[in-house]
Amino acid sequence: MCGIAGFYSSKQSFTRADLDSMTLSLAHRGPDAAGFFFNGRAGLGHRRLSIIDLSERANQPMQSADGRYYIVLNGEIYNHQEIGAHLMSATDKPFQPATASDTEILLEAFIRFGPQVVDMLNGIFAFAIYDTLKQEVFLFRDPLGVKPLFYYQNDHAFAFASELKALCAVPSIPKEIYEPAVGQFLHYGFIPAPYSIYRHIYKLEPGTWLKVSASGIEKHTYWKACDKVSSNMVTDKEEAMIKLSDLLVSSVQYQLNSDVPTGIFLSGGIDSSLLAAHAVALSGVKVHTFSFGFKDDVHNESSHALAVARALQTHYHEFLFSFSEVKSLITDMNQCFDEPFADTSALPTLLLSKEAKQHITVALSGEGGDELFFGYGAHQWARRLQNPVVRKLGQWLVPLLEKGSSRQQRVAHLLQNGGLDTSLLHDHIFSQEQYFFSRAELDALLTAKKFGMQAADDSLRPLELLKEISATAGRRLNAMEQQALFDIVCYLPDDLLTKVDRASMRYAIETRVPYLDYRVVEFALNLSPSLKYRHGQSKYILREILNRYLPAALFNRPKQGFSIPLHQLLQHELSFLMDEYLNEEVMNRFNLVDAAKVMEMKKQYKAGAEYLFNRLWLLIVLHQWMVAHKN
Repeated sequence: MCGIAGFYSSKQSFTRADLDSMTLSLAHRGPDAAGFFFNGRAGLGHRRLSIIDLSERANQPMQSADGRYYIVLNGEIYNHQEIGAHLMSATDKPFQPATASDTEILLEAFIRFGPQVVDMLNGIFAFAIYDTLKQEVFLFRDPLGVKPLFYYQNDHAFAFASELKALCAVPSIPKEIYEPAVGQFLHYGFIPAPYSIYRHIYKLEPGTWLKVSASGIEKHTYWKACDKVSSNMVTDKEEAMIKLSDLLVSSVQYQLNSDVPTGIFLSGGIDSSLLAAHAVALSGVKVHTFSFGFKDDVHNESSHALAVARALQTHYHEFLFSFSEVKSLITDMNQCFDEPFADTSALPTLLLSKEAKQHITVALSGEGGDELFFGYGAHQWARRLQNPVVRKLGQWLVPLLEKGSSRQQRVAHLLQNGGLDTSLLHDHIFSQEQYFFSRAELDALLTAKKFGMQAADDSLRPLELLKEISATAGRRLNAMEQQALFDIVCYLPDDLLTKVDRASMRYAIETRVPYLDYRVVEFALNLSPSLKYRHGQSKYILREILNRYLPAALFNRPKQGFSIPLHQLLQHELSFLMDEYLNEEVMNRFNLVDAAKVMEMKKQYKAGAEYLFNRLWLLIVLHQWMVAHKN
């Protein structure tokens, strides 16, 4: 895991000082070494977090034996040993590696196979290769978007980096707000790829590679989730359990490979517990597991993680934090994410990563389990709203539910839009399940249409992806499958994986995600829905597999995950944020939202309208970012 940065310009638009600034801004991602290549037209910068082959020979940028190619890699190629063995056994030109690093193997494979090498890779990665002879730069991002990659382009210059802050460190790169991102953020809680908060700076989509040259930019998609949906589903339970178990074991085995200490982030839920069980079975030493709780929280559930750790006999580390420690990290979130980002689970992930760094450099985490195996409430709502009886009854129930509890009011919002077309419905379910702003609410809240999602350059990518899912999947998908695919292609890379990457890399921890091995994903996409949701239980097949390792009493309980009690905090420790950022002076200064409507929302919340807590949080994060970045 590392930080990478670089540029290409036929007019030599960037300087060596620019490259130094970009790379230095990523020092937290790679504290072990720094390296540079610069020839005026192109530059590559690298900050190294040593994981495989800790020697200086494996530092980057790495140069090919003939001096033609240079590479910088962020991430890990898990199957580099198999690829290396193939290269070394080649009869025409056997390869003799000088290091044990995956970077050297990857560069040699690219030289032999070209951009199609990406189809050979199993890993988490974002990497760039510069061809000095043809004056071309190639950029690649892994299939699920575990590793980040941003890029800037204009008519004569191109730059890229692992984080937005590196591009913002270049004075000649403009920092102009992309107005539609405001509406996108308030609807989703994140800004969906390919957009960023800045115009002309983009996120490279998962499963995509670019070629940059004097002729322009070519974009190619090599992996898409909907393309992996087959007309044939696995319906037999025993067959599915055997195959899924084998794939997960293989994935965990790959991802335990490291030359530095490794552990597991353990919430005590199904996903992380199953990873821990596999890791214990595969490891010859005691596995380190890490969890957290809150000293001040009466609902602290860290005891569940402790029970799992005891049952699996891991070396368990539990960290108890105070809410005041959460409060101290609010500013840190801005520095981590560089653009508005609302996922509050980033706060405990930051705290956990900081403490875990004292013991490990690599962590395995359970991201992907919910998306692949129907773990979210949104998946259940998709199933309910597909039912025509529910839709019809909903028209009569809405007026009653709107007068009820916060949960009932959220149900009313969901039912109100049950008649939307498929893509809009799944988009709406996601937003309302999170207590975010609906499209209709945004139309009334935003001060100008330019901030609305409909003003985006090429419509909304999440909606376009949903339409594509329905049109191109290899079979007719039910509502739960469609909702889950929405999460896989949008929520997973742009929220969860973003959170994990920035929070863990803030403290130089590489986080690996075994459920997102592309083999596991492709198999899960073609499991019968009845093996994912049965008898009112989500993750049915994972529960059945986990039951081989742990008694069901340890994991048959409501979903927990790494989270904070945001509503409670906004009423107490974080209440000052509403006064500091949601006052008329700040809101009128930026004129993004109707200040009077927000003031009324604050009044309703303080009077007991609990369901507004996440909407107020979105507005706090947005204005906090504006104050910090746009003074």
